[in-house]
Amino acid sequence: MRPFQYTRAPSLTEASHLTAGEDTLAIAGGTNLLDLMKLQVETPDQLADINRLGFADIENTDDGGLRLGALATNTETAVHPRVRADYPVLSRAILAGATQQLRNKATNGGNLCQRTRCFYFTNIDQPCNKRQPGTGCGAIDGIAKLHAILGTSEQCIATYPGDMAVALSALNARVEISGDKGERSVPVRDYHVLPGDTPWIENVLEPGEIITGIALPAPVGGTQIYRKVRERSSYAFALVSVAAIIELTDGRFSRADLAFGGLAHKPWYDPRVGEALLGQPPSDALFDKAADILLEDARGFGENDFKIPLTRRTLRAVLAQATENAA
Repeated sequence: MRPFQYTRAPSLTEASHLTAGEDTLAIAGGTNLLDLMKLQVETPDQLADINRLGFADIENTDDGGLRLGALATNTETAVHPRVRADYPVLSRAILAGATQQLRNKATNGGNLCQRTRCFYFTNIDQPCNKRQPGTGCGAIDGIAKLHAILGTSEQCIATYPGDMAVALSALNARVEISGDKGERSVPVRDYHVLPGDTPWIENVLEPGEIITGIALPAPVGGTQIYRKVRERSSYAFALVSVAAIIELTDGRFSRADLAFGGLAHKPWYDPRVGEALLGQPPSDALFDKAADILLEDARGFGENDFKIPLTRRTLRAVLAQATENAA
């Protein structure tokens, strides 16, 4: 790890000022950032510790929703009584990620900002347009088992590794952001961006902006499922994951919010998938139609071709389980 300066930011204004510089990164839990610094993927001149800014509460909102502080830990969020009761898909997604030790340290804001675990990104001897623009994407013709099948570009096929954001996308939560230009709120579905020609830009945060919270809507009810398919039962990133909020009325789908992990550079949300289900009675043919819509532009890169049929099977299984639970 290269030497760096450490500064404890005393206020949001100071944290914003510090991180507006190109060579300063914010640190909270640091569970991803410190690993990347050890690998010399990240080499900041300065770290701005934001742990004393507050933003650690989980509190009710006036509209009946719930606000998750950016500095609340993943463990505090997953076990919070209201999260478990009203947003079980979120609790299950968080508990499916990482280890207990990591969840005890990782924060909600940091979770949204974690970076890809692509082998070519984390190995500084390999080409990677995300880490070093213009060097190429080693994964396209290389080891691509964990890589994306949707939303890829000729510059990058890395996947977003998180679980929490997939559930937040299904819930249509919003990210609260503060910076020197003021405050703004962005749907989680729009927070991460696809690689295009600029794969090093992974989200909509501008220099100097800090995530302060995540706003959940009023409880949506329904049957909530988070299914994560991975190579071992714990501490592994998703090959495919599905966050589903399903409701049936008179035997027909009246609600179908679905988001997917492990498939793209961001949590994948395609409104057409849920829309195809609404008003229809459950059936294998309908589940196949939803999968056809989801995967119509899917493209494998050899080693990850298996993700296409795996995603189909996982979506069908989740819809079948949700239908049974909701009946």
